[in-house]
Amino acid sequence: MLCAVYKSRKKADTYLFIERRDDFSRVPEILLTTFGPPQLVMVTKLNPVKPLGMSDIGKVMNALREQGYYLQLPPPVESLLEEHKAFVRTHS
Repeated sequence: MLCAVYKSRKKADTYLFIERRDDFSRVPEILLTTFGPPQLVMVTKLNPVKPLGMSDIGKVMNALREQGYYLQLPPPVESLLEEHKAFVRTHS
């Protein structure tokens, strides 16, 4: 399965996978507005046995088939303060 991958210029580490290069017809308008002007990163062939960097390949492929796009968000930012508080609570 071929797909095009775009990065957001407004949201760091946010990527949009679509079925065909420059065909955003199945992507909701509100998502495109929030995403900002998409910048093409690559066109790639997805392979179920070859993992992607941060997303589950099966989820990406299913989303492309079912809705025509997949949005990859950055992992949540770790709160070292909250981790420390939790550690103190459990070790007090």
